[in-house]
Amino acid sequence: MARVTIEDDALADAERILEHLVAHGVADAGERVAAVISALDLLEQHPRIGRPAASGLHELVIGQGARGYLALYRYEAVDDVVVVLALRGQREDGYRRG
Repeated sequence: MARVTIEDDALADAERILEHLVAHGVADAGERVAAVISALDLLEQHPRIGRPAASGLHELVIGQGARGYLALYRYEAVDDVVVVLALRGQREDGYRRG
């Protein structure tokens, strides 16, 4: 079973997403962000499930439409570690990586 770690930038993305949802009056904003974070658990059992992304990275698609998000990650097979690098809404233009 792979170990999943979440980089500080990805945690900051989760905070940014939460603030955006709250600012737009989404009643279940906290639950939505918690569901996104919880979906990352899937990577423990299936670290290669994500679609290919730039530079050898992968994207995990979480939800759909207005509730759709993407998690950018890399899988380090030698150490059996998934490193979540960034999160964003599916409708956002790109990742805000520091």
